Amino acid sequence: MTPEASNYPEYECCRLCPRQCGVNRNAGKRGHCGASATLRIAAFLPHFGEEPSLVGTRGSGTVFFGGCSCGCFFCQNHQISQEDVGKFYTQEEFTDALRALVNQGVQNLNFVTPGHYWPNIRQACLQLRSEGITLPFLWNSSGYEDASLIPAVARVMDVFLPDFKFSDPELAERCMGDARYPELALNAIAEMVDRHGFLRPWDTSGEITASTGTLVRHLVLPGQFQNSIRALDLLYEHFGPLLPISLMSQFMPMPACRERHFLDSKTEESLYQQVCQHAIELGFQRIYAQEGLGDDRFAPDFTKPEPFGTANRGK
Repeated sequence: MTPEASNYPEYECCRLCPRQCGVNRNAGKRGHCGASATLRIAAFLPHFGEEPSLVGTRGSGTVFFGGCSCGCFFCQNHQISQEDVGKFYTQEEFTDALRALVNQGVQNLNFVTPGHYWPNIRQACLQLRSEGITLPFLWNSSGYEDASLIPAVARVMDVFLPDFKFSDPELAERCMGDARYPELALNAIAEMVDRHGFLRPWDTSGEITASTGTLVRHLVLPGQFQNSIRALDLLYEHFGPLLPISLMSQFMPMPACRERHFLDSKTEESLYQQVCQHAIELGFQRIYAQEGLGDDRFAPDFTKPEPFGTANRGK
């Protein structure tokens, strides 16, 4: 039986993301993100696959929500973003599950692709704060967000972890259906930096995990050198050398890539190394680089109890 919908006013005519689809999710309608007003979540787990600044020694307490407003066809989490894998939760069950993660000793609570469930997340986080829980809350997003929402989010969240996927409007249109992505993402990131600054403390050993600030991720896509170079140029122009960035090589071609005959290979190692070198030459001082190219570690199976396999068990 599906739990009763949350019935938050923001879901009545939903405009939480740039799609502005305006559907009545409280009436059971599903927005462009694929979500109604009932929480669908695929996993709660201590995650050891994030950057050391977030993982520490005990893992990041990560929540993988169903649905996604961005909707990249190549999404490695396509099972949950596009295929309805996950379980339904009431607000109380959701808050209880977050409490359980906290009790496992995780370093933070990490909300992945959270924007379309912002009212539920806000309520849960405020409840946990009222109970004296002080660990950082992370907003782990695609970057495809309405900047006007960020000030409210910043009053609840401590760390922003946005992607900056596309600098090329045409590539954005081809991959996720909105050529406005570069402008929208830069505006959202600017608001995040304005509210919380850059990620700090900056300790890449993971011995001291970050408590606040912004870290921007960029996934290097196969054959899309100029997209990555321009993305770095834009980030440097807007935010300067101290912006922490995470350059990812983990792209894995999903079934939709093969069907479209586009982005249907792994990222070339030489391309990735050139992108990393460009970041250094620009002058970025805080860079996470990823070892190795995409493999099974980066293709979770959310139909299994351990979506990321035994490699995610940590130390």
